Amino acid sequence: MSGTGKTAKCVVWDLDHTVWDGVLLEDGQVTLRPGVAETIRTLDERGILHSVASRNDHAAALARLQELGLAEYFLHPQINWGPKSASVRAVAEALNIGLDTIVFVDDQPFERDEVSFAVPQVRCLDAAVVPELADMPELMPRFATEDSRRRREMYRADQARKTAEENFDGAQDEFLAGLGMRFEIAPASESDLQRAEELTVRTNQLNTTGVTYSYEELDAFRASDQHLLLTAALTDRYGAYGTIGLALVETGRPDWHLRLLLMSCRVMSRGVGTVLINHVKRRARDAGARLVADFVPTDRNRMMYVSFKFNGFDEISREDGLVRFAADLSSIPPDPAYLDLRVSAPPPPVPSTPAAPHTEDA
Repeated sequence: MSGTGKTAKCVVWDLDHTVWDGVLLEDGQVTLRPGVAETIRTLDERGILHSVASRNDHAAALARLQELGLAEYFLHPQINWGPKSASVRAVAEALNIGLDTIVFVDDQPFERDEVSFAVPQVRCLDAAVVPELADMPELMPRFATEDSRRRREMYRADQARKTAEENFDGAQDEFLAGLGMRFEIAPASESDLQRAEELTVRTNQLNTTGVTYSYEELDAFRASDQHLLLTAALTDRYGAYGTIGLALVETGRPDWHLRLLLMSCRVMSRGVGTVLINHVKRRARDAGARLVADFVPTDRNRMMYVSFKFNGFDEISREDGLVRFAADLSSIPPDPAYLDLRVSAPPPPVPSTPAAPHTEDA
């Protein structure tokens, strides 16, 4: 597979001669190609999502996927007679992921070329490579976390939320108030580190610097008395979003330095984006420190720049692609009233093991 080496987030599958042998509308009872079901299930367990871009009859194709036991794995399937590139774009938009995190699998060179030309960010593969697909580095995230294993389920819950919101007759604040959202902020524990690394690798839109940190680096920050590593999790009446936020603060003097702040794009419309920022601001204020923050502009994270500007951060320098902000801690706005905010205290320090008393040989 060519590409940047970035971990893929979704495989978009053609159907005829790719997922199954034959052409559904010509052959009727098509059968799965060898290894397809196993590959889909393996990638699903790693947190890789699946969708469909197929020129086919929508009802007939979905019915056959249901019969084959695979329909549940495909999110936002695009089964129509339009260009495959348009279908791939629709999947990316529906999942709110970048085109450069999508792998497209199709047996037809024409279809792969059409997608490559229209959306060159997408990695296109011949269906002949399906037996090796699960071994490709871009589809092998370093860790399979609990959030990874539940990713499809969480996206399904997001679909249900979106449908409920579209059908809600009232103001957005009223809808959000009815969700029963609980936002939890806690110091990262060792069990959080795999997910924390995954967040730095996967999250691009709501990410202040785009810096990725390894498990080992995050563990060092977690254990450091000069750093604060915080995680954020969100739950509502539709279920858990999982761990969706991360903040890394260097707690020096006289400044606290916000080195990284990120939030999953899945909570973009939940009105919780500033809650973690406000918490860090309160912690810095209560410690008597000034809070500065790094920001590295990219083509995808402008929303985080806007969040800083609207949340009392003033730009104090800009050099070599790095923007630095200083926060106004004199007036921190309240968190949304519809949110149940729960903040866990940092764990007590681990007592050192006393040395054994020294005794001299008799």
